[in-house]
Amino acid sequence: MASSAVVQIDIQHQLEKLASGKVRDVYIIDDKSLLFVASDRISAYDVIMKNGIPEKGALLTQMSIYWFKYLTSQISNLRTHYLYSTLPSSLSFLESTLAPRSMTVRRLKIFPIESIVRGYITGSAWSEYKRSGTVNSIPLPEGLIEGQKLPQPLWTPSTKAEVGGKDENISPKQATEIVGEKAAKEIERLSLQIYEVAAKRAEEVGIILADTKFEFGFDPEKEDEVVLVDEVLTPDSSRFWPKDTWEQNLGRAQPSFDKQFLRDWLTENGLKGKEDVEVPEDVVRKTAEKYREAYERITGEKWKSG
Repeated sequence: MASSAVVQIDIQHQLEKLASGKVRDVYIIDDKSLLFVASDRISAYDVIMKNGIPEKGALLTQMSIYWFKYLTSQISNLRTHYLYSTLPSSLSFLESTLAPRSMTVRRLKIFPIESIVRGYITGSAWSEYKRSGTVNSIPLPEGLIEGQKLPQPLWTPSTKAEVGGKDENISPKQATEIVGEKAAKEIERLSLQIYEVAAKRAEEVGIILADTKFEFGFDPEKEDEVVLVDEVLTPDSSRFWPKDTWEQNLGRAQPSFDKQFLRDWLTENGLKGKEDVEVPEDVVRKTAEKYREAYERITGEKWKSG
């Protein structure tokens, strides 16, 4: 199989780099637009692995583009930062390697919170519920079991940490204190609406959208306009479960189409939260397979490798 070395594409001599995240590098095109380039880096428990997943950056980019187009066709007046997938003319010589993992987006200010919607109880939400009967300080009914569908989807925001930091779950009230009441209400409203539309689409192809993370921004000249940004509804930002085995796996960890496979391997080997971890090739291969299956089911298209 292809090497799982992290893809590094140096375009700084052509465009100024604005920022690097756990997965994406962001370059300045002009004062109105940016170029997002998704690498093959993979992180788990807020730590970037030493090696990556081949073609992951291209797959995440194409899946995000699919969702940006689908969501705007289903939700009236939804604003996103996605502009187009073509490269600036100055980078046309990189078309074959860079284009599949790149998209041009609007340049916006980003709200300093992660907007998480949970339709099922798992992960950190399950851990908190076992301790206190709450999720992000929101009281829930007694007697829930791991993986159970919640009475209704919950907006459960978190802080947005710098690279190398750790996001912390916060209550909706705390999120309001960070971004303001008006913005928080609109972010919550949009997040729940997007989740509902996406969960319905996923179920049509036999996938449960257990939870997902969104980010939002705004144009300083149009501060009332809340805009969906970053990646959206990918295996990196979401938990996707097979619908046909969900019920029989209630009360334990669900099989998934996302990087939960990698998280489980780290936990089982005492490597959760450790730096400089090299992921074995078999785990890399199986993680890549999960990502491709999620892409193919949701988009209805065969992933074209290379």
